[in-house]
Amino acid sequence: RSTAVEVPHFMATNDLMLELQSHSLQLDEDSERKVVLMLLHLLEDKNGEVQNLAVRCLAPLVSKVKEPQVETMVDTLCSNMTSDKEQLRDVSSIGLKTVIAELPLSPSGDSTLTVGVCKKITSQLIGGKQEDVSVQLEALDILSDMLERLSGALVSFHSSLLSSLLPQLTSSRMAVRKRSILALGHLVPCCSPALFSQLTEHLLTELSKAPPTSMTRTYIQCLATISRQGGHRVGEHLEKLIPMVVKFVAVEDDELREYCFQAFEAFIRRCPKEMSPHIATVTQLCLKFMTFDPNYNYDDEEEEENSMDTEDGPDEESDEEYSDDDDLSWKVRRSSIRCLEVLVDARRDLLTSFYSSVCPALLARFKEREENVRADVFAAFSALLRQTRAASSRRGLGAGGEEEGEEPAVVMLKKQVSVIVKALHKQLKEKSIRSRQGCFSLLTDLSHTVPGALETHIPALIPGIVFSLTDRSTSSTMRIDALSFLHVLLLSHPPQAFQPHMQVLLPPVVACLEDSFYKITSEALLVAQQLVRVARPLSHAASPQVFPVTLKRLKATDIDQEVKERAISCMGHMVCHLGDHLGAELPGVLSIILERLKNEITRLTAVRTFTLISASPTKVDLSPVLQEALSVLASFLRKKQRSLKLSTLSCLTALLTHHAASIEPAALQPVLSELPALVDESDMHVSQVSVSLLTSMSRACSSSLAQISSSVLPGVFRLVHSPLLQGGALASILDFLQALVVSNTSNLGYSQLLKALTDPFHSSQSSLLHRQSYQSVARCVAALCSSCPSEAPATVAGLLQEVKNPGSPESARVLALLCLGELGRSSSLGGSKEVQGVILEAISSTNEEVKTAASCALGGVAVGGLKDYLPFLLKEISSQPRRQYLLLHSLKEVISACPASSLSPHVESIWTLLVQHCECEEEGTRNLVAECLGKLTLLNAEQLLPRLRQQLRTGSPLARSTVVTSIKFTIVDQPAAIDPLLKECIGDFLETLQDEDLNVRRVSLVMFNSAAHNKPSLIRGLLVSVLPHLYRETRIRKDLIREVEMGPFKHTVDDGLDVRKAAFECMYTLLDSCLDGLDVLHFLDHVEEGLRDHYDIRMLTFLMLARLASLSPAAVLQRLDRLIEPLRATCTTKVKAGSVKQEFEKQEELRRSAMRAVAALLAVPEVERSPVMADFANQIRTNADMASIYQSVQGGEGGAESMDLS
Repeated sequence: RSTAVEVPHFMATNDLMLELQSHSLQLDEDSERKVVLMLLHLLEDKNGEVQNLAVRCLAPLVSKVKEPQVETMVDTLCSNMTSDKEQLRDVSSIGLKTVIAELPLSPSGDSTLTVGVCKKITSQLIGGKQEDVSVQLEALDILSDMLERLSGALVSFHSSLLSSLLPQLTSSRMAVRKRSILALGHLVPCCSPALFSQLTEHLLTELSKAPPTSMTRTYIQCLATISRQGGHRVGEHLEKLIPMVVKFVAVEDDELREYCFQAFEAFIRRCPKEMSPHIATVTQLCLKFMTFDPNYNYDDEEEEENSMDTEDGPDEESDEEYSDDDDLSWKVRRSSIRCLEVLVDARRDLLTSFYSSVCPALLARFKEREENVRADVFAAFSALLRQTRAASSRRGLGAGGEEEGEEPAVVMLKKQVSVIVKALHKQLKEKSIRSRQGCFSLLTDLSHTVPGALETHIPALIPGIVFSLTDRSTSSTMRIDALSFLHVLLLSHPPQAFQPHMQVLLPPVVACLEDSFYKITSEALLVAQQLVRVARPLSHAASPQVFPVTLKRLKATDIDQEVKERAISCMGHMVCHLGDHLGAELPGVLSIILERLKNEITRLTAVRTFTLISASPTKVDLSPVLQEALSVLASFLRKKQRSLKLSTLSCLTALLTHHAASIEPAALQPVLSELPALVDESDMHVSQVSVSLLTSMSRACSSSLAQISSSVLPGVFRLVHSPLLQGGALASILDFLQALVVSNTSNLGYSQLLKALTDPFHSSQSSLLHRQSYQSVARCVAALCSSCPSEAPATVAGLLQEVKNPGSPESARVLALLCLGELGRSSSLGGSKEVQGVILEAISSTNEEVKTAASCALGGVAVGGLKDYLPFLLKEISSQPRRQYLLLHSLKEVISACPASSLSPHVESIWTLLVQHCECEEEGTRNLVAECLGKLTLLNAEQLLPRLRQQLRTGSPLARSTVVTSIKFTIVDQPAAIDPLLKECIGDFLETLQDEDLNVRRVSLVMFNSAAHNKPSLIRGLLVSVLPHLYRETRIRKDLIREVEMGPFKHTVDDGLDVRKAAFECMYTLLDSCLDGLDVLHFLDHVEEGLRDHYDIRMLTFLMLARLASLSPAAVLQRLDRLIEPLRATCTTKVKAGSVKQEFEKQEELRRSAMRAVAALLAVPEVERSPVMADFANQIRTNADMASIYQSVQGGEGGAESMDLS
C-alpha cells in the first residue's frame, strides 16, 4: 500500500522537474508559492528517490520564481540544516548548494537576490554557535561554495565572514579547521586590501605567540592557502612572513615543515619578483631538507647492495625494512623538492646559478628511496631542462654552435650529462615501473634540450631500454614509453652510434611489432623506420628480421588507422634504404603501396612514401607500377585537400627527376591538364611547387610540353604580373623560364616568351600593373638573357631604344630601365657610353617613376661593371646635388649587391664620400647615407665599426643621428660576422639615449627597437642601464609643448610626441624579446602613464596591456585597480557634437582597442574577483553601446558568454 502511494509521488515530482526544465513554463505568484512549499515539503518525504527528485527541481526553480520565494526556500533549507534528522540535514545541504550554484553571478539592476540569500545563509548557519560538528562542517562547506562562486557580490559581508571564520581556526576538530582554511581561501581573492592585511596580521600575531604545534600547522597551512588564492596581495607582507615561516622550519615536526615549504612554494609562485631578496634563504632550506631522511643511511656500498636486492626481490619488501608508518620525513623531502621545482619554473633569470647549486643537489637525490619523492626529483630536474630549452631557443645569437654563442646553461648541462646517465642507467633496470617511466621522461627531455649529448652513453642506456621492452612483468605503457624514448634517441643522435648495438636492439623491437596492442605496434613501427636508416651499412642483418613483420602489418586491412599509416611509412623507408636487398619481394611491396595509394584513408601517407622511394639512392625500379601511379597521382591534383595536392606535386617532381627514362610523355598529359587550375595567385605555395614540377618536365621530358602555351603558360604569366609574386615563387618561375627557353619546345622560343612578358606594359591597361610586377618581369627578362647569351646584345639595343623613344608609354620606359639594371647586374654591359648616357638622361627626366627606375638601373649596371661605373657614380654624387638622392639610391644598390671582395678596393672612397654627406639638411638623404654606411660596415666590420664609434664623438647632432641610424642597418635578423663586435660596442651607441638633442634620442630609440626585435641578445645584458633612460622618454614634457597661431586659431604642438612614441614602441618590442629582463610592475607604471597619453600612444599601450594580460597576469592583477580607470575613461568618452568625421573614427577605433584590452583582462583567471573589475564589467553589460563594442571585438556571441562569467 505504501508503495502505491509513493509511485504517484515520484511520477508527479518527475513530471514537475521536466516542466521546470522546459523554457515555456510561466508561473503566477500564487503558483510559485504553492510549488515552492510543495517541493520543500517533499524534501521531508520518506522515500529517498522522491527527495532526490525534489532537490533536482530546485535548480531550474531558482531562475523561474521571484526573490521572496527563493528566500523562503533558503530559510526553510537553513532551518532544516539544524534538524535532528540526519537524512533531512544532508538533503537540505545539497539543496542549499544547488540554490547557490543557480544564483546570478552579480547583482543586475535593482535585484539584490544574491546578496539577500547569502545574508540569510551566513546569519543562520555561521553566526550562531553550532553544537553539532557535522552541521558545522556542512555549513562551512556551503560557505566555501558560496564564496567561491559569489564572493564579488558579498563584499559588504566580507568583514563579518572573516570575524566568523577566524575563531573556527582554533577548533579542536581538525576537519573544522581545514574547511575554515578552505573558506578563507575563497574569501581572500575578492576582499579589500585592508581585510587581507587584517587576516595576515591575525595569523602573524597568533604565530608569534608560539602556539602548540598542531595550531601552528593550521596557521601555516592557512598562510599557504591565502597566498595561493590571494595572489599578488601577499607580496607586500613578505618581509614579515618569510622570517616567521623560516623560524618554524627549524621546529622538529615533519608535517609543520611540509606546510612551511608549501607556503614558500605559494609565495614563489604568486610573487616571484618580490621574493628576490629571500630566494637564497629559501633555496638553502630546500637544499638542506631535500636530503632530510633521519631513518635511513645512504651509504655508497649499501646503495649498491640495495639496488642489487631490488633486481632480485620485490620492491615493496626492500622499502618496508626502512619505511615506517610514523616516518613522515618523506613529506618534508617531497615538499622541499616541489618548492625547488616552482622556483626553477618561476625564475628563469637565475638559471645559471641553479646549475651550480640546485642541479648537483637534484642529481644526488636520484637515489631517493621513496618512489613518490623520486618522481618529484625527476619532475624538478625536468623543469630545469625545460627552462634550459626555453632559454636556448630564445637566444638570439646563434654563432653556429660555437661555445661562445651557446647558452651558458647548455654548456653547464653538457658537463653534467655523464653524471645524469650514471645516476639513471641502473634505475632503468629496476622493477619499479614508475621509476623507469620517470627516467625515460627525463632522458627524453635531455635529448630534446641537448640533441646528441647522449651519444657516448648509448652503450650504458641500451640494456635498460631492452629490459623494459622484454621484461614480462612490464606494462604496455612502460613499453610505449621505452619505444618512444628510443625513437627520440634515434632521431637526435647520429646513426653510427647505434650500429654496434643493432643485434641487441632489433629482436625486442621486432617482438613489439608483433604485439597485439595497436599502440605498441604503432610506436614500434616508428622505431623500426629509424633502425632501417641506421642499418643501411649493415643491411644484411636488418632486412630479414624487420621486413616480414612489417609486410604482415602492411598487408593487414583490419588494423588501426595509425598502424596502417606507419606500416606504409616504415616499409617505404625499408624500400628506400634497403631496396637492393629485397630482390623478388620488391614488386609485391610496390603493388601493395599502390593499392594504399588508391585508398582514400591511406593515400596521403602513400604519396609521401612514393616520394621517398623515388628519391632512393638504391635506384629502386618503379616501372611495374609507374604508369598506374601517375594516373592516380594526376587525379589527386583536383582534390580539395591542400596537403594532398602539395605532397602529390612533390612526388611527381621526384618521379620526373629520378625516373624520367621510364615515363612516356603521354602519361604526363593528365598531370598537365590539372596544372592550370593550380597556378594561381590565390595560393602562392601551391603555385610555386606546380611551377617547379613544370621545370622538371622541361628538363626531363620537354616533348610533353607541346600544348603548354595554350594551357598552363598563360597562368604562369598572370603570376609574373601579380603584385603578390616574390621570394620562392619568383625563383621557381625564373628556373622554369630558363629551362623552357633551352628545351627548344615549339612555339616557345626566346622572342615569344619575351613578347608575352613585356606586352602588357605596352597596352592601354598598363596603368593597372603593380610596381612589384615591373621588378618581377625585369628579373624574368634577365633570366631569359642569361640562358640565351646570343640574344642579349639585340635585347639591350631594343631596351635602350625603348627608353630613348619619347613616344613610348611611361610603363614601357620604366620596365626597359629596370630590365637594363637586371641585365647589367648579371652580365657586365661594359663601359658602354650609350647605356650610361641613356640612364643619366632618364635620371634627369621630369617623370618621378622614370627617375626612380633609372636610379635602380644605374645601380644594377654598376654592380656588373664596378670599374667602369663606380668611380663615375661617386663623382656624380659629389658634383650633382640636385640628383644626389637618386644617385645615393644607386650606390645603395651597389653596396647591397656586391660581394666584399670586389668592393674592397673602393671602400675608402665610398666611406669618405658618405661621411661628407652625414650632415645633409634633408632627412631622407641622411637616412640613405645612414643605410649605405651601415651596409658598408657589414662588409668590413673590424675596420669600419671603430670608425663609426669615432664619428659619434666628433660629429654635430645631425651627424650623430646619421651614425646611430646606420647602426640600425648593421643589425640583421640572421647570424652575422659583425655580431660579436657589435655586442661589445653597442653600449657606446646607446649612450646617445642621453643626448641633449631630441632627434638623436629618437633615432637611438629606433635603433634600440631594431636590436630588441631582430637580435635581442645584443642588448639583453644592457637592460639594467638602458631601461631608466627608456622610461624617462615615456613621460610627457611640458617644456616641449608649444602653441602655434594659425590665423585666428591656436594649435598645440608637442615636439616630444615622436620620441615618446618611439619609447613605447621599444617597450612593446621588449615584451616579446626580453620579458625576463623586465621588472613588470615598474614596466606597468609607465604603461599606465601611456593609457592617458596621445591617441597613437594609447593605441600602443592597449596592445601592451592585452599582451601583458597573457604573459604576466599576476603583475597585471596587482596593478588592476589603477589600470581600469583610464580604460573606463576611454570607453565612455564621446566626441563633441560637430566634430569632423576623422575625430569620430579615431575615437571609435580607440574605444575598440581599449575594449580589446578589457577583453584580454577578463580572460585572466581570477580577474572577476576584483570589485573594480566586476563593477566595470557590469557597466559594460548594462550599457548597450559598450556591450555592442565588446561583443564585436570578441567576435559576436562568444563575447556575450564571456561577459556573463565576469
